[in-house]
Amino acid sequence: MWEQILPGLRIKIFMTILLGVLYPLAITGISQAVFPRQANGSLVTAGGKVVGSELIGQPFSKPEYFLPRASSAGSGYDATSSSGSNLGPTSSKLLRGTTKTDEKKNEVVDYDGVSLRLVHYCVDNEIPYDSSIPLDQFKDANGNLDDVKLIKAFNDTNSPLRFTAKAAIPADAVTASASGLDPHISPANAGIQARRVAKARGVSLDQVKQLIAQATEAPELGILGESRLNVLRLNLVLDRQFPVKH
Repeated sequence: MWEQILPGLRIKIFMTILLGVLYPLAITGISQAVFPRQANGSLVTAGGKVVGSELIGQPFSKPEYFLPRASSAGSGYDATSSSGSNLGPTSSKLLRGTTKTDEKKNEVVDYDGVSLRLVHYCVDNEIPYDSSIPLDQFKDANGNLDDVKLIKAFNDTNSPLRFTAKAAIPADAVTASASGLDPHISPANAGIQARRVAKARGVSLDQVKQLIAQATEAPELGILGESRLNVLRLNLVLDRQFPVKH
């Protein structure tokens, strides 16, 4: 019996040591020696501090910054919960969003949806639009758009809110990536946001557009993927060249 068991046991121990210990150590050593920055997460530093990674998106909300794509990864850009919404193109939830009741019995946004993202994108970037109901009717006491009211209006079965942009909107401006971690936006998306960013920073539109052109990354090997801009790196360059005056 042992004559049959021992050869298999030896092979198991050998392969465990080879593939479970030696191979990972060798690959780790080669990676640290050849491309240590990438092996350690392509981290980005500013002012001597790590502020993010080139590979993982993160939220920006202030008007002086370029805004990233939406994210369905965890609570947003969570690398431990990378995922998309998995909603189909005709999904009501994807198109119009949903609300829910939180633990305090308040109605809050459950999923924002493409329609709500389009509203904010147009309003934030001063894009002309047509709305079947004036947006002023969806503002709170502070003059801010009430997302819950908007989602409920989009889902009204009798007279739903119809909202249409009068300009072409890049797909990445109102949709999330499959991973929820995409750190890039398209040049078209950045170009539309440029006016808002320039206004918030007190610089000319041409200056911001020139920065976009310089920061645009070409497709890999010239043919793989699309031209794109890394949002974190773009915003860091903005802070260096055109700091916000407080």
